[in-house]
Amino acid sequence: MSFLEENERNAVRERLREMKYPVKLVHFTQELNLEYGREARMLLEDLAEISPKLSVEIHNFLLEKENAAECGVDKVPATLICNGKDYGIRYYGLPAGYEFAALLDAILSVSGADSELSLETRRKLTQIIQPVHLEVFVTPT
Repeated sequence: MSFLEENERNAVRERLREMKYPVKLVHFTQELNLEYGREARMLLEDLAEISPKLSVEIHNFLLEKENAAECGVDKVPATLICNGKDYGIRYYGLPAGYEFAALLDAILSVSGADSELSLETRRKLTQIIQPVHLEVFVTPT
């Protein structure tokens, strides 16, 4: 069973063609009592089927507590976007609706596609010398 419809899959396939390097989606979930857990897993598995440069690795949050803690995951469903390096990008919950576009953007950024940031913004970012913790909260409407 697929989460994405065929027309959506085609649009995503076209968007993911911009990927330069492979990306791994590391997903922590649990099978019981988890709102949107099944849907989040299905969505990520669909994405991995769409692009040969995208893979998904599924972990059971309840059975792999130590692994989850090492990754800084304390709630599920949680998805890390990595390319051999962990950039600290985490999606909690189901990245659907507007968040789906943001997920695709994050995948492309980690894959080495251009961030499309202006030169001025890039210069300002080089001046940040301390780690920054940024959280974005989204509420469905």
